[in-house]
Amino acid sequence: MSPPLDTEPLDTEVPVLLLRLDRNPFHHGTLGAIRSLGRAGVEVHAVVESPHCPIGRSRYLRQGHQLPADGVRGTHRTGETVDAGGASDDRLERTLRQISDRIGRPAVLIPMDDMGAIAAARLAGRLAGRFLLPEQPPELPQRVADKARLAAMCAELDIPHPPTVIPRSAGEAAAAARELGLPLIAKWSRPWLLPQGGTLRSTTVVATEDQARALYRRSGEAGSRLLLQRLVPGGRDTDWFFHGCFTGGAVRLAGGAGRKERSWPLGAGLTAVGRWLPNPEVERAARLLAEYLDYRGILDLDFRFDAATGTYRLLDFNPRPGAQFRLFTDRSGLDVVRALHLDLTGRTPAPADPLPGRLFVAENYALLSSLAALPCEGLPLTAARRGRRAAAGDAEGVGEGRREPRETETAWFAADDPAPFLAMTASWLGQGGRKAAVRLGRRLLRPGRPAVREPAPEGTGGTGGGSGLTGAAGAPLGAPRTPADLRTTEHPTA
Repeated sequence: MSPPLDTEPLDTEVPVLLLRLDRNPFHHGTLGAIRSLGRAGVEVHAVVESPHCPIGRSRYLRQGHQLPADGVRGTHRTGETVDAGGASDDRLERTLRQISDRIGRPAVLIPMDDMGAIAAARLAGRLAGRFLLPEQPPELPQRVADKARLAAMCAELDIPHPPTVIPRSAGEAAAAARELGLPLIAKWSRPWLLPQGGTLRSTTVVATEDQARALYRRSGEAGSRLLLQRLVPGGRDTDWFFHGCFTGGAVRLAGGAGRKERSWPLGAGLTAVGRWLPNPEVERAARLLAEYLDYRGILDLDFRFDAATGTYRLLDFNPRPGAQFRLFTDRSGLDVVRALHLDLTGRTPAPADPLPGRLFVAENYALLSSLAALPCEGLPLTAARRGRRAAAGDAEGVGEGRREPRETETAWFAADDPAPFLAMTASWLGQGGRKAAVRLGRRLLRPGRPAVREPAPEGTGGTGGGSGLTGAAGAPLGAPRTPADLRTTEHPTA
């Protein structure tokens, strides 16, 4: 259920284009943006894989636009230094100009993935008069999405971050694995540059020194530097996120903090079930970053609670809406995409009226997550009842001692827009469901094996986000300092 729109009306004379360069026909975040803006009376356009994909079936989508058949991605140079982007600026600019001509008037441009956000910021000046974008330095989205630079930023601001090393050779990668401890997390600093259809993944659990060496030797293929991070153990209620829309002066217009109740893959992956829960430490970290960067626009941050230090460590900074952004819809109907549209069209959103306790469910992934948890949690309905009772306890006392209503937002099903859900179900069971079933089968055959993976960025399909890099993060937000037992091996330039 979504709250009705009860804030300053959006300017329905200004359409919206939702841009996604990472192909994903099951990206429910794009569908959420289509519905949110369309229900408010805005004309919505979106880049879609095909007119017949589930997202393209929404009644609230005025027109779907396709990228060229061979895409708009360019090639990167191999070696330590790589091109700044994975998209060819000239090709993308031509494509966006063609779409603008079809729309017929200036439109708000909202990128829905990291690669789109990075490319749109670089092209903002060349697309002036056609698209409305937040006023920010062209390099800012790439700066925050680059995981090496994010680590440096966290160290500068004393925001908790996993101890990180950037090796400069295969030998240093093996030495870092010994120093950090195994298993550890390996990430590519610019995951949007990874070759499409390849075997490299944005995040990998490394179990041996030889595996660390082997990954380093593929740096040229990956197109960016390898980062090795100490694994922050996961577990129930340890994964948190923050979504927000900011305007000038780091003023937050909409958003909040939430917790993953379920994820897929289990113990890692994207949010299958999430809940809006206030978290002062997470919200303070988001505010510090927004103020430091004078950030304008939408951001999505991923955190993991580290029980050893009592801190929430920032894992990823995504300069665009997260797939579950509709979780943070307040009582007036305001969410981050509506807030951005209001801001870019010169209107002022009403002060946010939060709805903590609100639930978000991505039906396809929630089903898989529940089934995978059967050996540990029992029947899905039993586990769901336990989750509701726990959430009720979390929601009590929020505000002035009152219990907040626990509304539920579903990613796919909507009574006023059923076609995407039906198309997703048919397509997902026949296509994506096969891969998911294989993964689920492997999980059920190994019920006792704990998950040690780290959360992946929401809805990116393998993409993620100061200068320089330090090792262990300092003692952020008043928390006790972590041991300074690691040193970085490289200080990248800006």
